[in-house]
Formats: sequence, structure tokens, C-alpha cells
Amino acid sequence: MRVAQATVQAVNALTSRWAGAVDGGTVFSAAGVWPLLALLADGAGGAARAELADALGMPAGRSAAAARELLGGLAAMRGVDSALGLWTRRTLELREAWAAGLPAEAHGVLTGDLGADRAALDAWAAKRTGGLVERMPVGLTDGTELVLASALALRTEWLRPFDEVPLESAYWSDRVPLGLRRETVLLDRIGVADTPDGHVTRLKVLGKAAIDVHLLLGEERMTSGQVLSAGVGMLDRRHPVVPGDRLPYGDPGPGLHVAKERCMRPEPPTLDVTTVAYDMTAHHDLLRRHRQFGLTTARDAARGHFPGISASPLAIGSAEQSTVARFTARGFRAAAVTALSALASGVPDLRYVTTTVTARFDRPFAFLALHRHTRLVLAAGWVTEPELYPEDDDRG
Repeated sequence: MRVAQATVQAVNALTSRWAGAVDGGTVFSAAGVWPLLALLADGAGGAARAELADALGMPAGRSAAAARELLGGLAAMRGVDSALGLWTRRTLELREAWAAGLPAEAHGVLTGDLGADRAALDAWAAKRTGGLVERMPVGLTDGTELVLASALALRTEWLRPFDEVPLESAYWSDRVPLGLRRETVLLDRIGVADTPDGHVTRLKVLGKAAIDVHLLLGEERMTSGQVLSAGVGMLDRRHPVVPGDRLPYGDPGPGLHVAKERCMRPEPPTLDVTTVAYDMTAHHDLLRRHRQFGLTTARDAARGHFPGISASPLAIGSAEQSTVARFTARGFRAAAVTALSALASGVPDLRYVTTTVTARFDRPFAFLALHRHTRLVLAAGWVTEPELYPEDDDRG
């Protein structure tokens, strides 16, 4: 199943906007949030419906179909596991038309026993992410009527693994990061874009399962949001990229040096890349950025906002995401579990001469993990804390 380009653009646009609000080392997945917001929008009314549609970048009347298409497309991607879950109180009657748009096996029951319900939700999150995310990020209370969640897990092995080396870095001078290094003759793996906020160097690390990771190094003055947004702009071709085989000699981009070197025999141009391994976790309270996700009005528990979901008045009580990302010498793994809970209204909220291109990602940089063919961004992040090179470990 293919994902419509309009949906890919809408999800990637949410990635870009979310990137503008992040601070410090983090990882997040707009692809995990977007289908939940789309399903909410389909059942919302009034101002809540308009706000959700604005956050989605799509009319609410089209959102449910787009969410189903996105979820189906994710499930069909090699290297990606995705799931949707819905849990409701037995006393909550759902609108038949809305419930029919969700997989029948997705619907579970909230018993009202908070301990048992918490254990069941956590087990679902762990199972759907292969244990990467162990707890469902949801605020359960006695007033919780509904929980809507998504799980997304991706994994890929590199077409060519890296070698592990100790990395010397002026930025991380107080430690020895676990460096990852490799050489290739494929200069098009690296490129530079001149964006409105500054130059950004992009390295494409290709995976076997059509899941790639793009590493993005901006100018030192650029913020994480500017670098991540530039990366999305490169994907949708708003920011043209000059590939490595067309870069001028010198320092054409952040972390890059292109030199003409003498050699004893004819040799092809080479790209020498060094980056760092990382293992990151993050938790996001989406209600802290309620305007960004179209949840401002939906939080108001004084009245209901989702007449298309249930005749019982409902308001959003919590909206959270837990994420993990691991970049190693051999591959990449990431997972995100996103959960929204709804409360009954009135309940409180929650060469001889050759060319050598050298690229060093040896200070904070961004990454986008994406599906190669659709260019859908599945996870994004900003790396500030690399893995450390193991002491007393001879990796020769």
C-alpha cells in the first residue's frame, strides 16, 4: 500500500514544526502522533475540529481516510512495525461510524482497575516495540474513559557497517565518544544545501530495509530546529543539495573538507566519514505544546468536543509520547509509543590526483530516519550525548 504524497507532506510538515520547538538532545516521531490526531479530528466538532485540522494540514473530513492509509502504508514497509490501540470503559458507547474505521482487533477494555489497566497498556507498548518502549505514556485516572494509542518501531542494518574508533572532538573534549568511521567511493552520499538559516551538510546512511538515516550538521550558530527543518526541506526539494562529486575544494559545508591529493596509482575519489554512535530516549508531553498539535480547545473539560466519537461528552486528559533511537556501527533502531486519553467532561485535566571528501560529525547534529521510497520521516532527533568509547577495550 502506498501513502499519498499529500499525507507524507502533512506528516513531514508536522515533523518540521515540532523540530522548531525542541530543545536539547531528543528524539521524536510525528508519524506516531499524526494518525491519532487525524482520527480525533474525524470525530471532533466545533473549534476542536478546526484546530486539529489546522495541526494536521488537512481538512478533518479527509483525515480518517488518510490516517488509515498511513497506518496501512507503515504496516507494509519492510523494517517497520506499527499498531493502533483503542481502550474504552464498558460504559462508553462509541459512534458506530467512527469505531468502524478502526481495526476490530485494536479495541480493548478499560476495567477501572488502574493497576490492571496500567499493566495491560504497558504490556501492549512493550510487545509492539520489541521491548524498546516498556511503558505506555498515558496519564490514567479514575475518570479516564478512552485511550487511543499508536506504536511505531523501525529497524535496519546498514548496507555497509562502520568501524568503531575512539573519536577526538573539541566539542566533547571532556570524554572519548564512540566514533564510527567508514570510507566509500560514492560521493553522492554526502551533500550540502544552502538554506535560509545557513548551510547544512547531509550524510545519507542507507539501510538494507529501505529505511535510511540522514545525518545533518548545520553551521554552529544554527539551532536544532533550524537544522531539522532544513533536513525536511531537503527531502521535499525546497532546498537543493549539491552532491559530494560537485563540491568545490576547500571547506564547502559544515564538517566538510574537500582536497586534491597525490597518490601512487590511479584511485577513485573517496568519501571518509566519521560520526558517533548514540543511544537516546525521550518523553514528550504534547499538551505542553497544545497549540502545535491542535489540542487547545480539546483540553477544556467543561464540555465535550468529540460528538463523532461518542454521545458522551469527552475532553482530552493527556497526550504523551515516549521514544527511543539507537545508532550503531551495524544499524539503527527506533521506536515511539504515543497515547491520548479522553476524560468525561467535568473531570480535571491532565588519482594520481584524486579527491578526498572528509566529513566529521563531531559536535551536536540532527538526524532523520525515513522510508527511502516515500520520503516519509518516521523519527527525528538532535544528538548531544554520544555513546562513550569503552575503556580497556581493544577494538584495533
